[in-house]
Amino acid sequence: MNEAIALLTASPYLLALWGALALQWLLPLPAALHPLQIWQQLARAIADRVNHPDDAPRQQQLAGALAWSVMWLTVLVLLICLYQLVWIETAFHLLLLWIALDWRNTRQFSQAFIQHYSREDKQGCRFLLSTRINRHTDSLSLLGLGKAGAETQLLAYGRLVAGVLFWFGIAGGIGAILYRLAVSLARVWSPSRQQYRLFGLPAVRILALLDIVPLRLFAVLISLGQNVRVAWRGLASQGEAWLLPGPGWLLVATGHKLSLSLGGPAIYDTIKRERPCLGGPIAPAALHLAQIDRLVNQRLIGWVILQSLLLLLTQGMF
Repeated sequence: MNEAIALLTASPYLLALWGALALQWLLPLPAALHPLQIWQQLARAIADRVNHPDDAPRQQQLAGALAWSVMWLTVLVLLICLYQLVWIETAFHLLLLWIALDWRNTRQFSQAFIQHYSREDKQGCRFLLSTRINRHTDSLSLLGLGKAGAETQLLAYGRLVAGVLFWFGIAGGIGAILYRLAVSLARVWSPSRQQYRLFGLPAVRILALLDIVPLRLFAVLISLGQNVRVAWRGLASQGEAWLLPGPGWLLVATGHKLSLSLGGPAIYDTIKRERPCLGGPIAPAALHLAQIDRLVNQRLIGWVILQSLLLLLTQGMF
C-alpha cells in the first residue's frame, strides 16, 4: 500500500489521472452546470455574428476556420499563461482533466437509454438521444433508436473518455481540455445543421484529425478477445467506408465483434442523408446495448491501466 502511494505521489501526471477519475465518480459535474455550457453558448453567439449563409462557400469555410482558431487558440494561450502561475502542478492537471472527462455522465446516459429501450419507450429514448446528437429523432422507429443509441454510446465513450485520456497522456490537462473543446465546437457547429453546412466543416475536419489515433487505438482494444479475427476482417473491409476515419473504425470493430448492424440512413434537419451500413446482420436490441456498455467499460478500465503503466515508464519509475 505504501509503495502504491509512493508511486502516485512521485508521478504528478499519474496522481492527476487517478485523482480526476475519482472525482469524476464521486463529484461528477452535472451536464446543466458544466463549464462547457458557457463555451457552447459563446460558440453559438460568435457563429451568429460571423456565419453568413449567403456568402460564397469558400468564404463561409474561411470564416469557420478563423472563428475556430480565435476561440481555441485564445483558450490555449490563457491556459499556458495560467500554467506559469500555478504552485501545485498536479492540482492544475487534475482539475482540467476532471472538467474534460465525462465518463460517469456517459454511463448514466447509456444505462438510462437501455432501460427505456428495453421497455420499448420510444418517447423516452428519443428525448435522451435529442440531448446527445444533432439528428432528428422524432420519427425514429424502434430499430432506428437502437442503432442511434448504440452509435451514441460508442462515440461518447470513445471521445469523452478514451480520447480525453489519450490527449491527457500526450499534453497533460491542457491537452485533455483542448481536445474536449474541439469536440464541443464540432458538435455546436456541426455541418449536419443546415446553417453550418459550410461554416462548420473546419471544426469537423480538425476533430477528425484529433480523433484518428485515439479512436483507432480504442477500436483495436475493443476488437481484442472473442471474435477478434471477425472484427479485424471487418476493419480491413469497412474501416475506411465511414464518413470520418476515427469513428468509422470504432463502429466497424464493435459492429463486427458483436455482429450488430450499425450506420445506415439518418435524418438531419428534416433532410434524409445516406450513410454506409456497417457491422453485422443483427439489429441492436436492449441486450446488445447492454453488451456494448459492458464491453466498452471493461476496455476503458484496461485503457486506464495501460496508460498508468506508460506514465510510470515514461517518468523513469521502472
